[in-house]
Amino acid sequence: MSAAKPRPIPRLRIVLGADAALGPGKADLLEGIVETGSISAAGRRLKMSYRRAWSLVDELNNLFAEPLVVAEKGGSRGGGAHLTETGEAVLATYRRMEEIARAGMRKELDALGKLAARRR
Repeated sequence: MSAAKPRPIPRLRIVLGADAALGPGKADLLEGIVETGSISAAGRRLKMSYRRAWSLVDELNNLFAEPLVVAEKGGSRGGGAHLTETGEAVLATYRRMEEIARAGMRKELDALGKLAARRR
């Protein structure tokens, strides 16, 4: 039995400035914060160091007019993090853009998939 060939998928990266971009990694981190309520837990899910996760959140917060993520200090309740309304809007917009890109390239992605060499 042969394994099915994986379908090619586009990876969307939106350049917002000279050294600023929003791509799949940052979007996955935002989604992880929504799901876990924690920047460090979201980073661990993505096999990202604590420092890297916090650095990306800081970068995201500085990319937009309003912060995307708000972190609450620890303490007896343990702290946590959540997306702001702006953060939710940015994540939802990015995910819609990904879907639009996939839909718009479906025919070309299928053609590319047929031309791709099979790896063993």
